[in-house]
Amino acid sequence: MKNPMFANIRLVISVLLVMLNTALTSLIISFFAVIKLLLPVAIVKKITVSMANKTLWGWATLNLWMLNINNTIEWKIEGGESLSQDNWYLLLSNHVSWADIVILSSVMKDKIPMTKFFLKYELLYVPFVGLACWGADMPFMRRDPERREDDFNAIKKSCENFRAVPTTVVNFVEGTRATPEKLLEARTPYQHLFKPKIGGIAFTLSAMGELFDGIVDVTLAYPENQNSPFIDMLQGKLTKVVVRINLHPNDEKVNGDYFGDKAFKRGFHKWVNDLWKEKDDYLQDVLKNKE
Repeated sequence: MKNPMFANIRLVISVLLVMLNTALTSLIISFFAVIKLLLPVAIVKKITVSMANKTLWGWATLNLWMLNINNTIEWKIEGGESLSQDNWYLLLSNHVSWADIVILSSVMKDKIPMTKFFLKYELLYVPFVGLACWGADMPFMRRDPERREDDFNAIKKSCENFRAVPTTVVNFVEGTRATPEKLLEARTPYQHLFKPKIGGIAFTLSAMGELFDGIVDVTLAYPENQNSPFIDMLQGKLTKVVVRINLHPNDEKVNGDYFGDKAFKRGFHKWVNDLWKEKDDYLQDVLKNKE
């Protein structure tokens, strides 16, 4: 299957299947969203969100099936044995590629509750997809410094929604994909990562920190497909995926008054920077040795 023509055929078929899976998932969740909108009572909301979560896990399961059918992947998954689908988590991850969401949801689907991503506010107006994401209680963020209070209130509102059903809130800490091209142009102290946007993590923890049972630290790597893992995945060329999972306690090191306590803020910065330095060292070892 080294023939470029076959790779391009696989690419087209994969894109169509992913689009079909996403469209059907959005349509089903939109149905539950309309019910939630028309009957805004607690029990209905809990049931519809639960059904939306099950539908999203179905989306992840189909993606995993298509991933394994289309690619011959060597999976290296470390950790995660103590995770539970009955708990609430904040998941922090590096961000390599558009493939990350598919990989994360596929690998974690039997380990943790449904993953919820912070989405751009504009996505709310995308037909079906926006309604589906709202129906699944995804938080929509404006990401405008002048409207920070609006984002904080949106997170607080999401926190109240998340209390009803165990949830995993995902934060790609770098804020953008750390591709080889971007890393070459960036001023970063790390070899394989951008600087973590610590304020974003603190923002989330300040709004809903007491909700989380733990902090899940995930490191993603595609040792043999560093340049274009997403396209390689669609073309059937993805050969190895490394996922390392560490669970940290939600204790006084991460849960405090970040915006009012300078001593806590310094300690929190050190905690995140130490986490990122260790993650970068791990990635260097994995990518250098291709293991």
